[in-house]
Amino acid sequence: MINRETIVKKIEKLPPHLLQEVADYIDFIIYKRSKYKNFKVDDITLASEKSLAKDWLRPEEDEAWEDL
Repeated sequence: MINRETIVKKIEKLPPHLLQEVADYIDFIIYKRSKYKNFKVDDITLASEKSLAKDWLRPEEDEAWEDL
């Protein structure tokens, strides 16, 4: 397994014009991981929406939330 120090050494050897490309790729990896994590949460939320809607759409719920 590669460690941070090895990666830093490789980056230090790169010509300056490639540093932006490396930075962009790192940003892409971070974005991809955060999107994947959020996707799972969104799936759970969407899956539970129909089952919870029967409780949300009751007059008692409207009364409970009307002052907020």
